[in-house]
Amino acid sequence: MLKLNDISKTFNPGTVNEKTAIDHLTLELKDGDFATIVGSNGAGKSTMFNAIAGTFIVDQGNIYLDGEDITFKKEHVRSKYIGHLFQDPLKGTAPTMTIEENMALAFLRASESKGKMFSRISARDKALFRERLARLGMGLEDRMKQPVGLLSGGQRQALTLLMATLVTPKLLLLDEHTAALDPATAEKVLDLTKDVVKDRGITCLMVTHNMHQALSVGNRTLMMNGGHIVFDTQGEERAKLTVADLLDKFKEGVGEELDNDRVLLS
Repeated sequence: MLKLNDISKTFNPGTVNEKTAIDHLTLELKDGDFATIVGSNGAGKSTMFNAIAGTFIVDQGNIYLDGEDITFKKEHVRSKYIGHLFQDPLKGTAPTMTIEENMALAFLRASESKGKMFSRISARDKALFRERLARLGMGLEDRMKQPVGLLSGGQRQALTLLMATLVTPKLLLLDEHTAALDPATAEKVLDLTKDVVKDRGITCLMVTHNMHQALSVGNRTLMMNGGHIVFDTQGEERAKLTVADLLDKFKEGVGEELDNDRVLLS
């Protein structure tokens, strides 16, 4: 479903602030893969997501999604088939617009119908919104006319997840989307995430600072450092790994221990 072929990205080249954020990174995800990603600060995790989403064009290499070369496609075009959630619950929704209006924008943007973006939602569409909101178990189906700005962080993140998958995307990018939430809410949003991804068969990449999540969520675990992948495990090998094993694998691949307090304390 996703193929990153030897991509690289350097910011501020030729200056004192030059930084190579992605360094000859290659990755392939099969249709339906759910891969978790861990790594130290500055490892290139978010930069890789932004490269896939089209926030910038990579300096070299190619990005393929479902067999199509999307390397030079603009971000708004990719957003039709790539869902992207961020750590900040305030991103991804318009606070002054109602829940219904936010969902309508997400629904019409991702629609494959030509000219759909400029059309109106129907009573059937609204019924779909209400039904999907009810599945969240947060009572948001009875607050569709309220501004999103009145919601809690957990409610907004759950809504953003729903909006990103309202029309099933080919790829879902989750950039520590539960990290800013309290533990109970974070667990609820993560459970919702796993249910949505499983039920819809969505190919997914999830950055996490929690090593236990990295080994228990999805079917594959990646470790990044210096802008490339240093360890990739799945199947029986992954099932046998402990957090200590994962840290040892990082040290073997990089030559030094993982230096990230958020990861180690999780």
